[in-house]
Amino acid sequence: MPEQIPPDSVGVVTPSSFEYPDAFLLQCGVALDGFTLVYEIYGQLNAARSNAVLVCHALSGHHHAAGYHSTDDAKPGWWDTCIGPGKPIDTDRFCVVSLNNLGGCNGSTGPVSVDSATGKPYGPDFPTVTVIDWVRSQALLADHLGIQRFAAVIGGSLGGMQALQWAIDYPERLATAVLIASAAKLSAQNIAFNEIARQAIINDPGYGDGHYVNTSTIPEHGLGLARMIGHVTYLSDDGMGQKFGRELKSGDLNSTQDVEFQVESYLRYQGQSFSRRFDANTYLLMTRALDYFDPAGAHDDDLVVALRRASCNFLVLSFTTDWRFPVSRSKEIVSALIAARKNVASAIIASEHGHDSFLLPLPRYLEVLGTYLARVADGLDSPATETPE
Repeated sequence: MPEQIPPDSVGVVTPSSFEYPDAFLLQCGVALDGFTLVYEIYGQLNAARSNAVLVCHALSGHHHAAGYHSTDDAKPGWWDTCIGPGKPIDTDRFCVVSLNNLGGCNGSTGPVSVDSATGKPYGPDFPTVTVIDWVRSQALLADHLGIQRFAAVIGGSLGGMQALQWAIDYPERLATAVLIASAAKLSAQNIAFNEIARQAIINDPGYGDGHYVNTSTIPEHGLGLARMIGHVTYLSDDGMGQKFGRELKSGDLNSTQDVEFQVESYLRYQGQSFSRRFDANTYLLMTRALDYFDPAGAHDDDLVVALRRASCNFLVLSFTTDWRFPVSRSKEIVSALIAARKNVASAIIASEHGHDSFLLPLPRYLEVLGTYLARVADGLDSPATETPE
């Protein structure tokens, strides 16, 4: 646990649940009989209710983006680097909403939830969910919280895709979209990596027919391997070289006996820990949502046309060594926004840490993001006064 909670932390936070009671028709044509979204709020709404910021999570993220659930927590939320008093997403100025998406496994309705029709967990029968569905459910959460317009919708990776979809589907409901280490659609290589990960899961004997929850088993090996595959793609060659090199954890290369490299041990640990805290069916669902995202697809593959609906300002950030969502993919978005005559700022951040850079406390990154969002906050017209229920 932390020796003491840092002064720039949002402190101890408690998740809340939004229960949507009505039928919710998904893009795939299946209707859910209502749903639950788990969320957290950091900061307070101002009198004009104009300072709300929505944080959208990436593939394996969840609602706990900042602060601690108790003073016994070993680590803070997944984006604590960026969210808190005086941080780039400044909770002294913004009211931040962070949620676990529909289909997740951290309290929101998803594959581990009980299907009212069967009385058992949905498992693999949970319907396909898309980024469009997520944005629609997030808008309903905003309605529940009394937030008609976000000062910003922000996300990295898959979260950036959600911010882009928000700008297209609800142009009147956000002032700014911040897209970090993201893309307007996945490349064939990215889809291939996701499929390899999915095959690792469904070919694990523990996966069975996908209803492993009913038999108290999990496809631990397959899910761990999927995480290992993904984790390697989130790092860079230089970053891995500097962190691990060819250092040994055990054994002797000269005798070739019991050799284990540090990087092997690290990846196995990442895979094992992930498989104990994340649901395999949710991983399948989330990677498919990544694969299917393509807002230009409904407009003859013309991203410029798709973006003409947007009316907000944009900030697009990318990182030099991110080969999973490379700089070129962010440049495609920027070029399309310019062609669509939108107000866009962009920056390329030098980093040796690959795709994971958006999660790290890189000084230049924090400076660019913080300066931009400070200008957004400067445009707000009243002080914070209340926390939405």
